[in-house]
Amino acid sequence: MAAVKTTVAAGDEKKPVATSSMHRILIMVGAAAGFVVIALGLGLGLGLGLKHHTLGGSTHSSSSATPTPTTVVASDTIQPWRRNTQDYNLDMNWNNTAAPTTRVYNWTLTEIQIAPDGVERTVLAINGMFPGPVVEVNVGDRILVNLTNHMSNATTMHWHGLYQNGTNWMDGVNSITQCGIPPNTSFLYNFTIENQYGTFWYHSHTKAQYTDGLVGPLIVHSPEEDPIRELYDYDQVVLVQDWYHDLSSALMEGYLASGNENTEPTPDNGLIQGTNYFDCSSYSSDSGYTCHDNSTRAKFPVTKNKRYRLRLINAGSFAEMIFSVDNHTLSVIEADGVLVEPVTVHRIPVNIAQRYSVIIEANQTSGNYWMRCQMNQFCFSQSNPVLDSNIEALVTYDNTTTEPAHSSDWLLMLQVSCIDLDPSLLVPYYVDPAPKATVQYIVEPSFQIGAYALDRGYFNSTTWVASSTPTVNLAVAGLQAGNSSFSTTGLSRAYDSHQFVLNVGGWEVVDLLINNLDEGSHPFHLHGYTFWVMAQSSTGVFDWNTYDSLNTTNPMRRDTIMINAYGWALIRFRADNPGIWALHCHISWHIEAGLLMQVQTRDDLMKDWTIPADVLALCEA
Repeated sequence: MAAVKTTVAAGDEKKPVATSSMHRILIMVGAAAGFVVIALGLGLGLGLGLKHHTLGGSTHSSSSATPTPTTVVASDTIQPWRRNTQDYNLDMNWNNTAAPTTRVYNWTLTEIQIAPDGVERTVLAINGMFPGPVVEVNVGDRILVNLTNHMSNATTMHWHGLYQNGTNWMDGVNSITQCGIPPNTSFLYNFTIENQYGTFWYHSHTKAQYTDGLVGPLIVHSPEEDPIRELYDYDQVVLVQDWYHDLSSALMEGYLASGNENTEPTPDNGLIQGTNYFDCSSYSSDSGYTCHDNSTRAKFPVTKNKRYRLRLINAGSFAEMIFSVDNHTLSVIEADGVLVEPVTVHRIPVNIAQRYSVIIEANQTSGNYWMRCQMNQFCFSQSNPVLDSNIEALVTYDNTTTEPAHSSDWLLMLQVSCIDLDPSLLVPYYVDPAPKATVQYIVEPSFQIGAYALDRGYFNSTTWVASSTPTVNLAVAGLQAGNSSFSTTGLSRAYDSHQFVLNVGGWEVVDLLINNLDEGSHPFHLHGYTFWVMAQSSTGVFDWNTYDSLNTTNPMRRDTIMINAYGWALIRFRADNPGIWALHCHISWHIEAGLLMQVQTRDDLMKDWTIPADVLALCEA
């Protein structure tokens, strides 16, 4: 075994350093009868500057007009809470062949009063800064994150897209893989990243806390990226998110109240690299908000004829972001940690929790151009009069803060459906054939109005409510005790009535058909796995007559997929990663409304687990 070198980062700073017979199972839970029928048949540095003197954030958002140049003022003051301007500009000299090391991060979570877009509010911060620091590692590295919670409420941290093979209890999902970390308590996340690389991110997975600021990028390097690495000269993370001027807890209370159907809170703004402009005149003097008309946009300096990899991360809670750079085409090279054959597009929809890497070439006339993240308002059930859905940052050849004079949005119409980039465009760079499925399941997410006129999310007829004891704790204890209810395949009877747990049991290749019965689109994320997208449609139902002709040669793989209203997707994964893994809509409002189920895999390995004492101790605090 190779020696492991330990590199300690002070604060948040990093220092280099055999197939079974096919059968289909349709899981249906009777809403009234409460029984289960199982029947056959069935993945550039930020500069802070652009202060607008004009009111109204959309004055330059026309796709065809050439705006009159407007002088803007750059701020020389970087607030102490704002993320360092160079943090998300990755080092091109990073050694991705270095021997495995241990990278240590010490994070303190606090509540701070700041104004990312000019509107003051409470933000959940890491080491007093927003957004979170970049975690940058190599495949094979061990990560230690010593997290101290000085917030008012318990919390957890999820490492989105990481397999956590053998460390299911480090997945960071409250009530599923751990109990929350109480206030004034520390907890050590300890895991190793193996067999994956690319663009990931981290966020709180307790209630809707990440909506309030607990987000950040996580980048994993590997020599396998070297061929793609030849295509760009600079490597830059671009973190985008929708933004609210109220705490998620207050908004959630109203959203989950009786009689509120389809009333997800609509964002007040959006941020790129944690900042954006907001028009303070949108609020009246008695609105209750304190707004400073000095908010700024992000700035990305570029050098003529250089090529830039932009690692796009949608860390938002509700909005699909349609990303583009005026006058510059995008070459897509990665989706959800999977390298793809380069494909050129003008715009790319980045749905919640998804990541794409695109390359832009700075080959235009020197000057300034708009980078755009346009919220797809067709995803929203209600409008917000203060929202300018066109979120912008500045791409500048001259490192200036002058408003663009010749920047033009693409003339193509924005998409009206809340769907992914055409999956037929994405071909994995490294071929990974999909094995033949050994078992099939069908699940049907929906929203239903139940008792007390409560609108809740369901998988079949189960709406998720957080368990008082994490389901992985219950599973390990039950398997070790020989309780057969914890090892019976299909819909598990071992948990309470609010836990929809699909127990795959032993090693299988699973086909999961997700039929979206809701009138809204949903970005579904499966923890612990990268799945093959075998088939997908925005309308209709899956035609089983086409099943034997599906592309198995090299279908796209990812961990988060958008399924359109009344659409469906057939995903496939090897159920080889032991644990209990959440499958849920990543709209933060919908998770808390119950749109979450769990997949239990490899009981044969779980029964021999010993959950670490510090993880178990969180449930005793």
